[in-house]
Amino acid sequence: MITITAQQARQFILSKQGLIGAYRFNGKEGAYEYVRRAGCIQYDPVDVCGKNAELTLQSRVKGFKKSMLYELLYEDRKLVDYADKELSIWPTEDWPYFASYRERSRDLGATFEGLYELKEKAVDHISKNGPVCSDTLPLKGEIFWHSSMHWSGNWHKKSPAARSVLEQLYTDGVLIIHHKNGSRKYYDLAEKYIPKDILNAGTPYESEDEYTAWRVLRRIGAAGLLWDKNSPAFLGIELKADKRKKIFSDLCAQGKIKAVAVEDIKTPFYYRSEDEELMRKIIEGGADLKPRMSFIAPLDPLLWDKALILALWDFKYSWEIYTPADKRKYGYYTLPILFGEKFAGRIEAVPDRRQGVLCVKGLWWEPGVKVTKKLTDALERTLDKFAKFNDCSSVKML
Repeated sequence: MITITAQQARQFILSKQGLIGAYRFNGKEGAYEYVRRAGCIQYDPVDVCGKNAELTLQSRVKGFKKSMLYELLYEDRKLVDYADKELSIWPTEDWPYFASYRERSRDLGATFEGLYELKEKAVDHISKNGPVCSDTLPLKGEIFWHSSMHWSGNWHKKSPAARSVLEQLYTDGVLIIHHKNGSRKYYDLAEKYIPKDILNAGTPYESEDEYTAWRVLRRIGAAGLLWDKNSPAFLGIELKADKRKKIFSDLCAQGKIKAVAVEDIKTPFYYRSEDEELMRKIIEGGADLKPRMSFIAPLDPLLWDKALILALWDFKYSWEIYTPADKRKYGYYTLPILFGEKFAGRIEAVPDRRQGVLCVKGLWWEPGVKVTKKLTDALERTLDKFAKFNDCSSVKML
């Protein structure tokens, strides 16, 4: 096992994720390529200065516009919204890998009396009339129902029949999201949009353990480096300590991942073997580490494991959106500021779209950060780009 410094670990992660050096992802195709490499990016409906998935892409993709993600999802159909690391966006080509998830959803749905008949009615209506939302699907009343999107819960809830049936058919894989109007989801039959060779493909794995290993490998690729700990980066994967260790061991034996030690950290880290050349460049000093500034999304793959970030960067981040206002240390929707290899600060920027102005409500530099002209120039350029990303033409510091 090789040993690297914490600085080299930081450089490797940022290089792997496309957050340092020259932009490696450009335009709509670059956005698609990044999602393919990451496996999935998390979706969250809250839109303060862009939704989480959009924010994730704007920090890595040169020239990214929000419309590009919409097109990839609902026009090109190269990406789909579905469960993975909670609500996520991932490549349509990965559809076969989630066959057991959809099967589990169907099995759970079959335990609810009357749900099958309601599903039949919904499918019949949609096949004849096209996309629907919960307000336009003519199913009245309420049913007691367990959402398949929340496997860990054992609760039943009484909810509108139309919404419950649509979500059940969605997790079953019968429906996909056709488009969104704000946070309102419209559904249509998956068979209309997913190519038959993908929709009807058999599972690419022989066992659930093999499927779990595939998901673990994908999460390692998204993060760059992950350690042998119970990590939020593995959220959505049933992965107790003994199973995690076995999967790491098996993936190493198969030559799919490699272990690396980080100085002053006892726990081993792992990276994908396909990134061996990047690791060598980091160690030998040949990687492109030209600094640039980015505002990082709250649920960005870089921040999936905040304990890891604290260990490697000495940066503690908490998304305070659900923290009562009087208990917040920073702001409602504060984004970390990444500059070069370091987290330099945090920013809360909210667009006033009526006036076309991006309003900076808060700016907090990390202790020890020197506010140099180089830093302020980088901030000005990044704010200008962030304003355009939010359809604003100017920036105002409040």
